[in-house]
Amino acid sequence: MSAQPGAAGDSFVLIIHEVADYVAWKAVFDDAADMGKAAGAIDYQLLAYQDEARRIVHFSRWTSLDAARRFFESAELVEIRRVAGVRAPSFSYLNQIEAARL
Repeated sequence: MSAQPGAAGDSFVLIIHEVADYVAWKAVFDDAADMGKAAGAIDYQLLAYQDEARRIVHFSRWTSLDAARRFFESAELVEIRRVAGVRAPSFSYLNQIEAARL
């Protein structure tokens, strides 16, 4: 399946960050899920580095990159990340150019 860059549902955010405590972070993440959905989040995946379980990769699909950027860069989300024990988040805002199931 191919898609044109920037088409609805073809916008993704890749976040890599460390968390002080995964269980505590996940509870805050789950509490904020409805906020993300209301802001335009469609779905997500969470992954951990094999040798660094506290280093989390959050990959999510959004209705648009503008919606994702507004959500993740809001003062409210900055504070939520601080309370959740997030360290050194790195954000990449991505447009899908192609996808295939093998």
